[in-house]
Amino acid sequence: MKMPELRPSALAAAVLLLCGSYACADESPKALPAPAVDETKVQPGGTETAVLSGGCFWGMQGVFEHVRGIRHVVAGYSGGAGVNPSYEEVSTGTTGHAESVKIAFDPGVITYGQILRVYFSVAHDPTELNRQGPDSGTQYRSNIFYLNDAQQRIARAYIAQLSQTHAFREPIVTRIDRISGFYTAEAYHQDYLIHNPDSIYILVNDLPKIASLKSLYPALYTASPAKVADTRL
Repeated sequence: MKMPELRPSALAAAVLLLCGSYACADESPKALPAPAVDETKVQPGGTETAVLSGGCFWGMQGVFEHVRGIRHVVAGYSGGAGVNPSYEEVSTGTTGHAESVKIAFDPGVITYGQILRVYFSVAHDPTELNRQGPDSGTQYRSNIFYLNDAQQRIARAYIAQLSQTHAFREPIVTRIDRISGFYTAEAYHQDYLIHNPDSIYILVNDLPKIASLKSLYPALYTASPAKVADTRL
């Protein structure tokens, strides 16, 4: 995807539009150290799954679709008590679900720890409690949903590592919970960033994250997004 350019004056106006009534991100994207605890790389060709939440799933999906080794990223809902919730229901903040992404990746190309490195440094701000940028509510919380004990161990160790080294000015508020279900979001949410690159919301909140991914982790960046539309789920 070719990212459109926005004139400085237009970008400033867009930032004021979106941040005038809301708190903007507290932390700017920054390169973080590699996880000291991680899984061992295996031969390429396999598939593992990670489920993460961190604000609007449009941006989370858009970022990870540009990470090398990702097979596909599906936008959906996790962490609530109900089954098959709709976007309208989740948006009320009463279902307990968080907007999430389910990431299928090749552990021979990228490890779970490296995915968390992108998650904490580029995809969202882990110091924001129940909000991300202009979006507020528990449905936008920072939440790792682990699928097995190894993922839980890696996630806890990495948060401890980042906290001990004071990687962020404020405390990390990311929750770590065992996955209890993932429900795929409506079709119009899938590949939303790719289909709507000129949206002011996308221009201000999400395209800069992809630019940061390319700048901070060039070895992990791929220009060709792993689109849901190209994958038979």
